[in-house]
Amino acid sequence: MDAQRFLSVVRGREDEWLNCYGFYPEQGSRKESRDKFMKRVKLVVAYDGTNYCGWQLQPNSVTIEEVLNRALTELLREPIMVIGASRTDSGVHARGNVAVFDTENRMPADKICFALNQRVPEDIRIQSSEEVPLSWHPRKANCIKTYEYKILNRKIAMPLERLYSHFCYFPLDVEKMRQGAAYLVGEHDFKSFCTVRSQAEETVRTIYSLDVTRDEGDMITIRISGSGFLYNMVRIIAGTLMKVGMGVYPPEHVEEILEARDRQQAGQTALARGLTLVNMEYEKELPRWCHSQNRHWNYHILQSHIKDEKTAFFLVERCRDEEWERLLRRTIHHAFQNGAELVCVADLEKGRLKSGDRYGYYVIEGRDSISVETALLLLDEEEQKEIQKIGSPTSEEWFGAVDGGKQEA
Repeated sequence: MDAQRFLSVVRGREDEWLNCYGFYPEQGSRKESRDKFMKRVKLVVAYDGTNYCGWQLQPNSVTIEEVLNRALTELLREPIMVIGASRTDSGVHARGNVAVFDTENRMPADKICFALNQRVPEDIRIQSSEEVPLSWHPRKANCIKTYEYKILNRKIAMPLERLYSHFCYFPLDVEKMRQGAAYLVGEHDFKSFCTVRSQAEETVRTIYSLDVTRDEGDMITIRISGSGFLYNMVRIIAGTLMKVGMGVYPPEHVEEILEARDRQQAGQTALARGLTLVNMEYEKELPRWCHSQNRHWNYHILQSHIKDEKTAFFLVERCRDEEWERLLRRTIHHAFQNGAELVCVADLEKGRLKSGDRYGYYVIEGRDSISVETALLLLDEEEQKEIQKIGSPTSEEWFGAVDGGKQEA
């Protein structure tokens, strides 16, 4: 069943539903039980992406999402549509993609994976299933995504590896690839490594680690972990590092590509078949401090008061003027996504904060506001010492960012 047909069924076209599944949407477990309840189930999904047109539903194409929707609908006898954490492209594989769905069925959540594996093709397997809170969303929760890109580097291709690696006959210098990769670690604007078709409003991402290794044979693995990735970002990084390995670019040219913020400056987009989503590791609690530093900015966020007092402390040591508005927009927004309702901000460099200024959805309040004055009392002696080491902001340098509504500046 294609995407358009499935969506039309879910929207209430019961005759089509009957033709597909042999029962109406309201029949089955939802109608049989008067004790209705809703639960959210998390799936860890592994798949060979060779025969699929990616994860996301597409008209007239078979996708991972469509197969899961159909199998779950048949199993639970109610309309199911999954929400995927990572919408992988056509031909990309996964060992641990994550999806959730809501159901009123009484089947234990941890048993669903076994029943579902009897209904999906052999190139898809559910590794685990568990119940999660109804508010939990796989794309909104903080996580570390890890991908691997494999390159078979030998004179003649190996047929057994053709579906799961990119073949490159030109000898690659792994040490130079490692040197080039080092420039990409950290928080940066990765616009150069994003397809021009991307609809992302913000192109800043954080890479926590980027390793290039060669096994005892001919297989090179690029392993990358980050907070999130732009469309085709990992494949463009792989294509760029291959050019470094070939000697087309010196390793230091990777930094120049990064700073150019121009897709034309980076290497080609490597083929999809070499890419595998390895896993997604979700944060169980926020780190106490978050720090980011590059040639454009240097800032610190104290997050230990978000959970109980709904307050974060954001100190900007250094930021170029052209990056200032974007930095405040995304950093304050991220703190609010993590649960903050007030972000105390101190500009330690130039005093650019002014009461009444708006950054995205957030409005700046002055130091004399009750909320900021009260928030500063939350800092214990150790936290005050840590903040003093960063930059010794005076009481007048603290401002507060609060939700100013959905109206953009």
